[in-house]
Amino acid sequence: MKLKICGVITEADEAAIRAAAPLVNLFEVRIDLIGPEWPAVAGNLTSPWIATNRMAAQGGTWQGSESSRLEELMKALDLGASMVDLELITPTVGEMVAAVKKKARCLISHHDLDGTPSPELLPFLIKRQLAAGADICKLVTTANAVSDNVNILGLYNQFPGSSLVAFAMGEAGVTSRVMAPLCGAPFTYAALDSGKPSAPGQLTVSQLAEIYRRMKV
Repeated sequence: MKLKICGVITEADEAAIRAAAPLVNLFEVRIDLIGPEWPAVAGNLTSPWIATNRMAAQGGTWQGSESSRLEELMKALDLGASMVDLELITPTVGEMVAAVKKKARCLISHHDLDGTPSPELLPFLIKRQLAAGADICKLVTTANAVSDNVNILGLYNQFPGSSLVAFAMGEAGVTSRVMAPLCGAPFTYAALDSGKPSAPGQLTVSQLAEIYRRMKV
């Protein structure tokens, strides 16, 4: 079993992308972080890629209007994105899901930047994502304690028939990032370079690949 790694592209660094390519199965193109150069970056990719234009309320840096944010995501469909990340709180999420699914898969995400909800509340977020039409549900919380890893990873057993990527951010949540694919996630996210993570606690592609190599998975 080869565990899948999604390399997160946060800037137009061709050397870093080339170095990471042999170790990843797909990339995430962070439109909000890369800026206006993102179409050129995406156009040079030979691996499948996820288009993400993260709104500020969900931890992103997009400064434009909501309509222009979504326009960039639609542009990504024309450029060959394999998947588009839509936040669950997107006001027009229903319309966007329908539009995305005409050309690509739809990942519906939700990020809790403050903590990890109780094990009783977490499943309701997944159910909302599924009801919205998610092909893949991405639920990311913030780990304030090591026990939060257990709570977020427990979701995989509750949704065995769904495609789910669930883990916790922060130093206390690193374990959940590593274990997510072992629990059933189709992939986990990793930074291309040290010092350039897109979220707290994110390991690099090379670090994650080495961990899996040593685990022989």
